[in-house]
Amino acid sequence: MTRMTVTNKCVAAVAVAVALAGVQGVAQAVTPAQVPAAAQAHRQSGEPAPDAAGSVRVVAPGERVQAGAGVELWLTEEGKHWSTPEMDHQFRSVADRDVGHRRPTVGLMTDTVGNRCFLSGLYTGTVDVGRVVVDTGDGKVTASVVRLPGTPGWGVWYADVPLHEDLTVDGVALYSTRGKEIASLTPARP
Repeated sequence: MTRMTVTNKCVAAVAVAVALAGVQGVAQAVTPAQVPAAAQAHRQSGEPAPDAAGSVRVVAPGERVQAGAGVELWLTEEGKHWSTPEMDHQFRSVADRDVGHRRPTVGLMTDTVGNRCFLSGLYTGTVDVGRVVVDTGDGKVTASVVRLPGTPGWGVWYADVPLHEDLTVDGVALYSTRGKEIASLTPARP
């Protein structure tokens, strides 16, 4: 498996390399001990919490989502919008992707936000998304997923992880609601 090293100095190169391979999105990595009481209450009721890692949340166009690491994101029919403390209002057009793909696709982008690495990506070609898993050198991270109502055929995943010199992003996998891997991405070395 190809490994991509992410450091403070090469995050931009990583973002370019993975952006060429796919589309972007976002998710927050948490351990069970870090899950807020409200999310645990939802989990006990059998329903995912609105922002729980591994959940799929349907959002209204323009609805702001606090995505961790100081990142705010929102979706419109045109694509994904996000702001970081370092850079306000960034945009990734869904028109850049062929939403009518016969097979699902998943992409990856990275943003350095302080001492965190914000991982995100667009997925296309399906509304049957159960979860997105990012394989890092520190282990697997289950991302949060957001999409617009109806059947837009695309959505966004996101997660944030601690940034350190040896951080690697080895792959991203998109799973159906039945738990089957339906798309994956292995980033190339920059």
